[in-house]
Amino acid sequence: MIRTFALLLSRMPLVFLHGVGFLLGWMAWFASPSYRRLFRGMLRQAIGEQHPRYDVILRRAIGETGKGLLELPYVWFREGEKSAAHKVVCDGWEVVEPLLKQGKGIIFLTPHLGCFEVAAQAFALRAPITVLYRPNRNADMQKLIETRRQRENVALAPTDLGGVRSLLKALKRGQAIGILPDQVPSNGEGVWVNAWGRPAYTMNLPAKFHIQTGAVPVLTFAVRLPWGKGWHMRFEPLSVDLPADSTEATEIINQEIEKLVLRYPEQYYWAYNRYKVPDGATTLADAAPEDSR
Repeated sequence: MIRTFALLLSRMPLVFLHGVGFLLGWMAWFASPSYRRLFRGMLRQAIGEQHPRYDVILRRAIGETGKGLLELPYVWFREGEKSAAHKVVCDGWEVVEPLLKQGKGIIFLTPHLGCFEVAAQAFALRAPITVLYRPNRNADMQKLIETRRQRENVALAPTDLGGVRSLLKALKRGQAIGILPDQVPSNGEGVWVNAWGRPAYTMNLPAKFHIQTGAVPVLTFAVRLPWGKGWHMRFEPLSVDLPADSTEATEIINQEIEKLVLRYPEQYYWAYNRYKVPDGATTLADAAPEDSR
């Protein structure tokens, strides 16, 4: 039933899906006090209520979050010339192309900003990419995710030992991998470093891959264009070199992500609990802000 409904939605114009998604974003906001607390808590931690545009950013982010949900069928189910990837305007290819020609592995750092789902598809029009993802506990949803995310030039790597090996092999072949650097990892798969001025459990896999293979980290994001015109994707190098220490490098990656998000705060997914404590983790477990527990 979910698949059938999503397939029907995918046939709708993107401008329609974004419009309905905007309304759904506000419906979710008014329907759930816990959702509002988390959303406000994350945004407050990042920019503070004293920010001159705080109220504007908050209102826009509520609607953009709904757009992000309802655009997924469009991204997942459209294929060929009608795929969402063909509605992506790309900038910064000059950052990526030399790395591909030199056979260097590329670590695309794609945070919860804009439509991160379409970024891998757009890159796959040009070269292969292996994307790290967390399997869904619901079997039907997991099957849907696997079948719709995986397509030509896009391979999936689950967040387990086998998935990590797949990513490492791709880098050693000189190919690209995609990772959500602001996704909270499972216990034992990350380190406690600052994010938005507060300790957060953060995956150190990108830093370890960089140190181990020499693969180049590149910031990648696809922000929504107005009126359903598609997405604007950019490739940007990090502003500083990463140190050889993986924990220090992970904190620098957080800082790079923060600077990027502050350029497009309306399109960041503030409903994601960046400060949640993984099951079994005890170190710095009291680091999560009260609004996000």
